[in-house]
Amino acid sequence: MGSITPKPAPPTPQPWVETPLYRSSILSRFAGCNIYLKLETLQPSGSFKSRGIGNLMSRAISKYPPNTPVRFYCSSGGNAGLACATAALSLSQSCTIVVPFTTSAFMIEKLKSLGAEVVQVGEHWAAADQHLREQLLGKDKTGVYVPPFDHPDLWEGHASIVDEMERQMGKRGGYDAVVCSVGGGGLFAGIMEGLERYGRLEGERKMSVLAVETEGARSLALSVEKGVLSRLGAITTIANSLGATQVAPRAFEYTKRYPENVASVVLSDAEAAIGSVCFADDERVIVEAACGVSIATAYNGTIRNIVGGGCSDEEFVRKNVVIVVCGGSNISLDVLEKYKETYGKDEKVVKGFGKRLSL
Repeated sequence: MGSITPKPAPPTPQPWVETPLYRSSILSRFAGCNIYLKLETLQPSGSFKSRGIGNLMSRAISKYPPNTPVRFYCSSGGNAGLACATAALSLSQSCTIVVPFTTSAFMIEKLKSLGAEVVQVGEHWAAADQHLREQLLGKDKTGVYVPPFDHPDLWEGHASIVDEMERQMGKRGGYDAVVCSVGGGGLFAGIMEGLERYGRLEGERKMSVLAVETEGARSLALSVEKGVLSRLGAITTIANSLGATQVAPRAFEYTKRYPENVASVVLSDAEAAIGSVCFADDERVIVEAACGVSIATAYNGTIRNIVGGGCSDEEFVRKNVVIVVCGGSNISLDVLEKYKETYGKDEKVVKGFGKRLSL
């Protein structure tokens, strides 16, 4: 009998999907140029984090012999934890998500429904992360740490957004700017990595990148202002998914490498909240305030001021701007209604959103 050639191990499944990109007629009307939406809210976990965390976890599995069980450890009760649990389920692996006691029961139930082991420790993320590293990960020889935003594999995964945008926007004449929210800076670093790879940050048609934060989580803006990587004393924002007191060093490095391309934008909690409310009304898509802050730039004139600076209305109307709708799962219709009640009559917001809130 001849020898039997063993079948190769099946390829590791990709724990994220290509997302649609389309032109929003209503946001384009308010912004004054062509606004395209990259719908990362349609990722399996509900946010862009499926890309970076999914990429990191897939790469980690590939380093072990086939069929080796791997347990992933992530200290996050937010979108990173959901992305880890969702990817672990699709990769047929186990995971432990360590969350602080401040994590809502709503999010904990979501994590458990995905099969994750959930451990509650400490009053904040740092305490949960310390427990994970010292008490859990150190005792598991095949355990893999899943960081929320500061790792090359994460940035590589997020850069796949640009790969898709290049194909999708190529059919529409290219694009002039990208708008993305910044928390720990993982998404921003990935976007910059992708744009750099395609040469979009140099040449005649240099790309503008609007890196958007809320006032209470302006860690990137603080670093840009001081010219050195800096840390916030505290996070004071409703957009808690942006709650990193210091951005990843790689994110700050990109602002120094491409100062003419990157615009650090800081908006209020009210603008972020009403951005989410208006987006739900106009596009029938619900997103966290951490995403709404980027959406708000189309409503309140920010894109016109930055991308259209120095050009006429006739020139600006031809600009193509992509907003990365990063998503987020810690949102509901009840929360949106509370945002509307709390911030809908804020005089600065009403003035900034102008035509939109006068409808």
